Amino acid sequence: MARPILTAAEMRAAEESAIAGGTTVELLMERAGFGVAEAAWRFAGPIGTLVLCGPGNNGGDGYVAARYLAERGMDVCVAAVGEPKAGAAAAARAVWRGPVVSIEEARPAPLLVDALFGTGLSRGLDDGLAARLRSLADAARVRVAVDLPSGVDTDTGALLSPVPVFDLTVTFATLKPAHLLQPAAARCGRIVTVDIGIEAKAELNALERPDLPPPGPEDHKYTRGMVAGIGGAMPGAGELAALAAAHAGAGYVLLLESEPRFASPHAIVRRVAQDPARALADERIGAVVIGPGLGGGSDAERALAAALDSGRSLVIDGDALHLLGGRKPEAPAVLTPHEGEFRAIFPDVRLASKVDRARTAAARSGAVIIYKGADTVVAAPDGRAVLAGEASTWLSTAGTGDVLAGAVAAMLARGLAPFEAARAAVWLHGEAARRAGSAFLADDLARRLSDCL
Repeated sequence: MARPILTAAEMRAAEESAIAGGTTVELLMERAGFGVAEAAWRFAGPIGTLVLCGPGNNGGDGYVAARYLAERGMDVCVAAVGEPKAGAAAAARAVWRGPVVSIEEARPAPLLVDALFGTGLSRGLDDGLAARLRSLADAARVRVAVDLPSGVDTDTGALLSPVPVFDLTVTFATLKPAHLLQPAAARCGRIVTVDIGIEAKAELNALERPDLPPPGPEDHKYTRGMVAGIGGAMPGAGELAALAAAHAGAGYVLLLESEPRFASPHAIVRRVAQDPARALADERIGAVVIGPGLGGGSDAERALAAALDSGRSLVIDGDALHLLGGRKPEAPAVLTPHEGEFRAIFPDVRLASKVDRARTAAARSGAVIIYKGADTVVAAPDGRAVLAGEASTWLSTAGTGDVLAGAVAAMLARGLAPFEAARAAVWLHGEAARRAGSAFLADDLARRLSDCL
C-alpha cells in the first residue's frame, strides 16, 4: 500500500475533513501530544525535559506532551514563545499546571522538545529566537521535534532559518515532503509517525519496495528481458551499466561498442557495432541504455539518434542527456539527471520544490524523470511522483549513476512501464547501497543488486 506524503495544504484539508466528520480539534491535539510524549519517553527515557511551545497548534501539541511526560514522573518545564489566544491550543495551555517560563529564561535540559512551529511555516524564525533554539539544542543530550523542526519549509525542505539537527521527529498521520527532501531531511533524525485519526490523501507517495516476482518455469533469457547498452568514449561506464542490468535480473545483456575493448564478465555479450541502428533492430531487445561514458561528437550523436529511432524503451543518462537537447523521445523513456544535469537540460525550471521541478520536467519531456540526489524524486508526465528516503552518502562515488541506469534498463526490459521501472530501480539501488556498507565501489554496488531482488 502506498504511503502518502502530505503537503501543508493537504494536511490542513485532512484535518478539516476529520473535524467536519465530528472529530474535535481538541481530540486531535490530545492524540498528537500523547503520541509525542510516548515517542519521546521511549526514545530518551525518564530524563529532565524542556518543552518549547509556540503560540499556535504546534505549541498546543507541546503543552499536551508536557502534561503526559509529567504524569510519568518526569521533571518537565515549558518555555513559551507567546501565549495561545484561543481554541484548542489555549485550552491545552490552561490544563498544563507545571512551570512555564519565557524562552529567554529557560534553562537547558537533557531532553529538548521543539513544539514552536510545525507544518505550514512560511517564514523563518527571527535571529534571536533561532539563536536561542540552537543554544538550547546544543546543550541537550536528546532533541525531539514535533511534526517538523522549527524553521523548515514543509513543502520544499528548505531551511527558512538556521535549524539544529534533531535526533527524533514525531509527525502526525503520515510523512510531509520536508521529512525526505534535503536539506531539512538531514535535520529530522529518526522519524516516528503517530496516528491521530485522520485520513491521509496525497498526490505524492514515499518510495516503497517493489513487487518483483522471480522468473517462472516457462521463462528464458529473452522473456526475462534483453538489454542493449551503447558504449562510448569511456568504456568502463558502459560496462558498469551493463553489469548492473545483469545483476538487476535482465536475462541477456548486450554491450554495443564502436571498437573492440577489454574483456568483460562472461554473462555480458560485447559486440562491435559500427552501425548502431542496425544492431538495435533486433526485435528481442526490450530496453536500450545510452549515456554512461558515451562522450560527445558525431559518433555519440549518431548512436543517440539510433536509440531514439529504434522504438525500444530507453534509459537516457549522462552524456546522452546533454545531447538530447529539446527532443522528446517517442518511445517510452526514463531520463536520469543529477542536479547539475537537470539544471543544464531544464535551465528555466526553477520551482522551489524539487518534486515540482521533477513533475514539470517530466511533463515537458514526455518521459519519466529520475531526479537523482540524496532525496531522489521519480516523476511521470501525468503527475505521479514518488520520493525516496535519504540515500546512503557512500553513493557519492564515481559510477553509481551508471549502475542506476543499468538497473532501470533491466526493469524496462522485463516489461515494467517506465514509472514502475524507475521506482523499482531506485529502490533496488538504494537498498543495494545500504547493504554494501561503507566505501564501496560502483562495481560492488552493481553486484549487490542481485541480493535485493
